Amino acid sequence: MLSDPITLYKLMILYMLGHVNFPLTNAQLTDFFLGNEYTSYFTLQQALNELHEAGLIKVETIHNVSRYESTKEGEETLSFFGKNISQAIIEDINTYLKENKFRLRNEVGVISDFYKSTNQDYVVHCEVREGKSILIGLDVSVPDKEQAEIMCGHWKERSQEIYAYVMKALMESDS
Repeated sequence: MLSDPITLYKLMILYMLGHVNFPLTNAQLTDFFLGNEYTSYFTLQQALNELHEAGLIKVETIHNVSRYESTKEGEETLSFFGKNISQAIIEDINTYLKENKFRLRNEVGVISDFYKSTNQDYVVHCEVREGKSILIGLDVSVPDKEQAEIMCGHWKERSQEIYAYVMKALMESDS
């Protein structure tokens, strides 16, 4: 077993990221580690930062939500050192992922963000992803930040309806 707890936490993170086919957010990782009382929030953040600095995970931040994925180097590291994670911890992780897989995937599969364009309006970017594939991507230009924030806020609850409408409208024949 490992003598350095932070090394164990890093391996646990790599194990979690390696056993889902979508990114996990900081909040999702925090939920597992704090919910099972493995470590503190600050130690978890230290482990995530060290993994990122070492190139073992990559992070994408969208609208103040950090999403983590393992890199090829992270997968290789886990294959070499994953045996240092106890069976009890592996069972805790597997149980958490199994019980929460649909919720976790849905939380990271619907993305919205906005940015200020060169002509001073705002562009709202919305996506629905399945794993790493984009099912629908939508960019809408709006005149102000308030409208951009409202649209981003509504995307999560209305994305399925919008996707279904677009698919139906594009697949209908004009007969």
